Amino acid sequence: MNFSALLRLTVILVQLWPCSLSPQKSRAQNTVQSFTAARRVKRGWLWEPLFVTEEQISLDPVYIGQLKSDLDKQDGNLEYILTGEGAGSIFVINEYNGKICVTQKLDREKKPFYTLRAQAINRSTKLPVEPESEFIIKVRDVNDNAPQFLDGPYVATVPEMSPEGTSVTQVTAMDADDPSYGNSARLLYSLIQGQPYFSVEPKTGVIRMASQMDRETKDQYLVIIQAKDMVGQPGAFSATATVTINLSDINDNPPKFQQRLYYMSVSEEAPVGTTVGKVFAEDSDIGDNAAMDYFIEGDSSDVFDIITNNETQEGIILLKKRVDYESKRRHSIQAKAVNRYIDEQFLKEGPFEDTTIVKINVEDADEPPVFTSENYVMETVEGAVSGSLVGVVTARDPDHDGSPVRYSIVHSTHLKRLFSINEHNGAIITTEPLDREIASWHNITVTATETRNPEKISEANVYVQVLDVNDNAPEFPKNYETFVCENAVSGQLIQSISAVDRDDSEEGHHFYFSLAQEATNSADFTVKDNQDNTAGIFTGKSGFRRQEQFFFYLPILIQDNGTPPLTSTNTLTVTVCDCDTEVNTFYCRYGAFMYSLGLSTEALVAVLACILIFLVFFLAIVTIRQQQQKKPAFSEKMEEFRENIVSYDDEGGGEEDTEAFDISALRTRTVMRTHKPRRKVASEIQSLYRQSLQVGPDSAIFRQFISEKLEEANADPSVPPYDSLQTYAFEGTGSLAGSLSSLGSNTSDMDQSYDYLADWGPHFKQLAGMYTSHRSVRD
Repeated sequence: MNFSALLRLTVILVQLWPCSLSPQKSRAQNTVQSFTAARRVKRGWLWEPLFVTEEQISLDPVYIGQLKSDLDKQDGNLEYILTGEGAGSIFVINEYNGKICVTQKLDREKKPFYTLRAQAINRSTKLPVEPESEFIIKVRDVNDNAPQFLDGPYVATVPEMSPEGTSVTQVTAMDADDPSYGNSARLLYSLIQGQPYFSVEPKTGVIRMASQMDRETKDQYLVIIQAKDMVGQPGAFSATATVTINLSDINDNPPKFQQRLYYMSVSEEAPVGTTVGKVFAEDSDIGDNAAMDYFIEGDSSDVFDIITNNETQEGIILLKKRVDYESKRRHSIQAKAVNRYIDEQFLKEGPFEDTTIVKINVEDADEPPVFTSENYVMETVEGAVSGSLVGVVTARDPDHDGSPVRYSIVHSTHLKRLFSINEHNGAIITTEPLDREIASWHNITVTATETRNPEKISEANVYVQVLDVNDNAPEFPKNYETFVCENAVSGQLIQSISAVDRDDSEEGHHFYFSLAQEATNSADFTVKDNQDNTAGIFTGKSGFRRQEQFFFYLPILIQDNGTPPLTSTNTLTVTVCDCDTEVNTFYCRYGAFMYSLGLSTEALVAVLACILIFLVFFLAIVTIRQQQQKKPAFSEKMEEFRENIVSYDDEGGGEEDTEAFDISALRTRTVMRTHKPRRKVASEIQSLYRQSLQVGPDSAIFRQFISEKLEEANADPSVPPYDSLQTYAFEGTGSLAGSLSSLGSNTSDMDQSYDYLADWGPHFKQLAGMYTSHRSVRD
């Protein structure tokens, strides 16, 4: 049994002893105390602060303190009553002497104190002697909880090569015991695993670097920290936590080439940009600290180039300029790798770069011919005779000196007739004279082909400049419109002129203006050269008359400063206008036009008036003909009406049924009927109505009436199918024929003859056949 358990047992025995006394003994003790109470004048409760130790295990109640009133005479007349948290269950009170005992094991971490109320009453009268008062019983802590690391697992990162004492992280353990009482919650931290690289502060739990560490050697450490309560005394509880400490990288390692010497090869046929090979410098750092750039040092940097692959950190050597096996068969370059991001604190340890040697062998290949120049510039004078030499191109076989080469021109349709080349010596000649004013430059593509291997072909560009000669005389830049008023005075400027020349001039163009020889004696106009490539046309007299001369034609002589100088004669047309001082250009042009036609203004107005009358007459004739050609479409519509007649087998309701058929549907306002001369229907119907009183269906008059109406309808092609409008006034009241209906008739169908239906024509053929066959069946 350790010291802590022995101390706990002694406290329990001391506390149990008062609660085990009998009530009589208590009364005796109270009697002794009554003398002291009798001497007190002030009334009130008397008690000390009450405490109970947690985690006490006992079969009997444990005494924790006593409540006492100064009115208690120790005669058992007072009764103590306890209420509040845990009263009667956790805490019990002796009603005679006010001693309080605890009956259960308590846990301070669950409830650190209890609030109760005490009252003293007269046992006989049940009246309160002391007012109810509140007090607190505190639960005293014992070391019954181990420390705990609540924030684990711990992960920390610290840069590599950090100096000693650098703070890495802090771990904190929590103890549920009372930190204000004893050493139960006082923790002490220690390092179980992690020496000699790390250390921990005992009171704060701060982990620090104990030595410098290299990430490239080991990049992760597991450190175990222990937290022990009771300040590490014997019998204390403890807990451990694992801290994972990662070392972050810094740029403390320079790049190192894996090889001190590299061998590579490239074909002389390889184009520019071909990858020759790769070099690699290894850097123990990671991320941006391992990023590097490659460079080429030495005289061969103009032939090869190197770039960095940022993903693989390799240096890729590229062909910057084509190599020639015959010129140089081996190249040696020095490649250098330099860290892109350098930490200045490590510069004292040395440069963060490395170099290596790369030897590159050039492989021989069957190359096409090589021209002495990729681009040739040649000159020829314009107008040179056909067959004139322009220039010579030269190519050679780099693999076999003296091997013949054939030359040719990649002809376009235009160049094919201008130039040709000697296939043996590369001499380019003209095939016809060239004109610089048409094209001052010609671009020719010349090919050279190996004789022994026609597949090997190379090309070169030839630029031919056509040199200018003075072969174009100056001329007017445009067609001048010059006008002069009839009342112009002598010496009046009427036109400024200039000139252009399609030839080139090294010293610049300079033109000279004058009147031609044939016009020098003319006193109408003069020419003044302004000595700035322009000239002015002035009147040589006052007053001009249109009736005498409408146009003047001035021959202007223009000369250039070429070698030899060229001249040209340009005609300037001057029109005389009917004006005072200012020229109306539109009116002058109109007058010139009329003059060229040989018409006066009055004649032109007469011509226009005739043309207008002719147009009006022509439009009138066209309009009349169009109206005459229009025909009514009534006949065509009538044909449509006849073709759309529909037969109905329903029997109507007679004359009185006015709603069985709407005859207005057959009428159309657009139908234009042309009536033939016919008899008046109304008077005829009245006459026949009067006659119908004397005749029946078999009457000749009746049949004649039906036949006439039928013939009239068939003969009139403009009559639409208005069959339902035919009114037959032979039936009515007082008719001898009686009703036409078979209902109520005294005679049967057998008594009637329908032979006359056959005479009604083809339209009633079907009706006649029906009645005839019906009668035959009856017979």
